Amino acid sequence: MVENKSPVQIKRRKRRRKVCQFCADKKDIIDYKDTFGYKRLVTDRGKIVPKRNSGVCAKHQRKLAIAIKRARFMSLIPFCVD
Repeated sequence: MVENKSPVQIKRRKRRRKVCQFCADKKDIIDYKDTFGYKRLVTDRGKIVPKRNSGVCAKHQRKLAIAIKRARFMSLIPFCVD
């Protein structure tokens, strides 16, 4: 039988807020030539990971998207995986 638990009995875990790696390292310049640093921020299908999943702040997410797009145009990162 399933019991109904009161709100006092239910303990909810608070999520730890993700910290932006670029802010933590105090890195302002995001260069498109540094392709190895962006491997975890691009999926295996070539999509840019959203900021809610990666933990990057909005300012650095915008710079990161521009850098990834430039790296794709220069063919340093593939647009998609075959």
